Amino acid sequence: MDSQLEGGPVVRVGPHEVDISDITAVKEIHRVKDGYRKAPFYQNLVPNTNNLFNTLDLEYHRHHRRLLSSPLSESSLKSVEPTVDDYVKTAIASMKREMDERGTADVAKFWLFMATDIIVELSFGESFGILKHGKKNQYIKDLEGLAAKGSIRSTFPTLTTIATKLPLPIFKETAAAAQRIRDYSAEAVARYKRYVANNPAAAKPTLFKKLFEAGEAGLSDEEIRAEAHAYIVAGSDTTATTLTYLVYSVCCRGDVRQKLVKELMELPDDFGHSDLRDLLHLNNVIDETLRLYAAAPSALLRVVPARGAHLAGYFIPGDTVVSTQAWTLHRDPDVFPNPETWDPARWEKGSKLMHDAVMPFGGGSRVCIGKHLARMELRLVTARFFRAFPNACVSSIEGMSQDDMELRAYFLLTPKGGRCLIQLD
Repeated sequence: MDSQLEGGPVVRVGPHEVDISDITAVKEIHRVKDGYRKAPFYQNLVPNTNNLFNTLDLEYHRHHRRLLSSPLSESSLKSVEPTVDDYVKTAIASMKREMDERGTADVAKFWLFMATDIIVELSFGESFGILKHGKKNQYIKDLEGLAAKGSIRSTFPTLTTIATKLPLPIFKETAAAAQRIRDYSAEAVARYKRYVANNPAAAKPTLFKKLFEAGEAGLSDEEIRAEAHAYIVAGSDTTATTLTYLVYSVCCRGDVRQKLVKELMELPDDFGHSDLRDLLHLNNVIDETLRLYAAAPSALLRVVPARGAHLAGYFIPGDTVVSTQAWTLHRDPDVFPNPETWDPARWEKGSKLMHDAVMPFGGGSRVCIGKHLARMELRLVTARFFRAFPNACVSSIEGMSQDDMELRAYFLLTPKGGRCLIQLD
């Protein structure tokens, strides 16, 4: 990714792949009208299933997105806001207890537990209780194990296929983990479906409730299971990582923290998400974190239409893979002066060019379907955290240092140390 910052907006990275960071070209590639379909990379990344994220079938994607988008719209999310907010409050209470007992709290851990419990409950009707128990269950361990192998599967698909035939323990365990995930997801979907059928008025609102009520007009149980699985993968680590870097960044900048806390303390005690949507400093902090620490900064691969295309001054032949990635776009010094500096104030007079250059949730018809839920979580968490801990600062206990927060980018972003310790000043 750094090579593009040095080599210009168009870099050939393989025999049939070109990386592009020209904003006009990126908008063309990720236009709402389908033209540049997803590359086979996504099927290799998440094999043996089809869902909204990895499907290459345009009609399949249109059909599923039409059915799934309504529950994730800003208006529909009001029905699940109480569930989200309850988990936010529980996470912050857990941090308070850990600070009292340990002198510091690992916010990275609690944000992961919280985000996972939220998306699991919104998918299956009940959470794993990870936040309550304070540790990961087998399902999450299995998900993490398979996700960690995703980059290997997508880069070396043939080798991976061959490897699965070898009688080695690591491959047997991978197969067992995949089966456990399928079994649990199928059981959870069936359990919630029965509950909706038997207690329609009492059933908790979830992202799939209307689909169960629609019966054959919706999706099959297997399709819902596959989509729920994709939601959990996409809605846990990503949200947790963004929140971790947001809290860390604010705690490193006393001036920003002071302005943010002042704004938040003016909220009514019974504030909700609607009270946060237009807060200047809060949303600037979120936008700047999404710029510098986009949770999925790596290449988004698309295939050029058969007729070919003119992009960034070059003719790109049909069927060439073109990749775009937030890492380079978000660090363009011509758009964002001092791009490596986390500075929320840059958004106070954010230009159209700046807004066009940021794509933390992807773009076009394949933009992240959960972006409104993500922003709801980011706003509620940031507001409640800094109202609860107005003097929060980065801890030096247990050897915590800036080195722990060094960026590690695979397909998703993660802090090198896997932790972020915060204490009260």
